[in-house]
Amino acid sequence: MKKFLTHPIGIDQGESVLFSEFAEGGDMWTGEGPRERRKPIQFKDTFLSPPMVQIGISLWDVDTSSALRAEVQAENITSEGFEAVFRTWSDTRIARIRISWTAFGEVAHPDDWNIS
Repeated sequence: MKKFLTHPIGIDQGESVLFSEFAEGGDMWTGEGPRERRKPIQFKDTFLSPPMVQIGISLWDVDTSSALRAEVQAENITSEGFEAVFRTWSDTRIARIRISWTAFGEVAHPDDWNIS
């Protein structure tokens, strides 16, 4: 559990297309076996420490001739951003994925003291 102390809480959110490979014939669409795509996401402002990040698929364009296998995660979370990661495997064919994310965390307050 993440506990917030006395600082204000900031919430940042956004959407991003992770890939669109149908037109180019990329291996997410044509390939088999394990496949992964990563995309760096920057927060609009810096959090005081790595925030909690919730991520989900907001658009998926998939082939329905096989089972849908997919995993989406936020990895390498820092106070400045994170990596959105999408994975699939076996014979699943993915044409396009868009993700939505929300980050919750402590942010600086104008009255904070900066003692260096």
